[in-house]
Amino acid sequence: MNATSRTLTLLTAALALGAGSSAVAQEMGFFVTSSGSGDGANLGGLAGADALCQERASAVGAGDRSWAAYLSTQGADAVNARDRIGSGPWYNATGVMIAANLDELHTDEVNITHETALDENGEIVAYVHLQDDGTAIPPPEQPEPVEHDILTGTMADGMAFAEGEDRTCSNWTSNAEDEGSAMVGHHDRRSLQPGLSPSAAAHPSQGCSQQNLVNTGGSGLIYCFATD
Repeated sequence: MNATSRTLTLLTAALALGAGSSAVAQEMGFFVTSSGSGDGANLGGLAGADALCQERASAVGAGDRSWAAYLSTQGADAVNARDRIGSGPWYNATGVMIAANLDELHTDEVNITHETALDENGEIVAYVHLQDDGTAIPPPEQPEPVEHDILTGTMADGMAFAEGEDRTCSNWTSNAEDEGSAMVGHHDRRSLQPGLSPSAAAHPSQGCSQQNLVNTGGSGLIYCFATD
């Protein structure tokens, strides 16, 4: 092998190695579930929610990673959503970075929008459409049912609510119509009001039943993060 051929061979190998490293670094580590449990905010607790994330990831070939739902619980053994999802960075199904770390995930700099908060299939989740002036189209005139409410049960910093008023639908075991509620975030970071809306803590749901969640602007979807 002459010097020129050897140089080209080494360059090709280096490029291949670099491409492989990039592919690993940009493996999907975040998605919004394409559907919820179908039983309102009753997800079967944290274990059931995690299993839902793992199942959806496995369905698209990402089941070799460990997945956890971005959910907090309340009470004596309260769990913080931010403590259960690893340390990042996290990329969506198309390789776009959502956040580099936990701190960035919980700031206005987080790259969560209707274009990046994709489901496990890489599809856009139904979002609030805007008028030409940037204000939200009135709900009756939205071109599709809005499903931008994402169950979180957490405060804006990813920490659990204090014990008291229910913000987790009995720690994700209730589908009650008239008791309890769930804090939700907006995956599109849009609302009927001007300005950005939080991705983690936008408002509580009307209740815990499937119809309550639909009435509020969602369908029981959750955020899933790879913890490894």
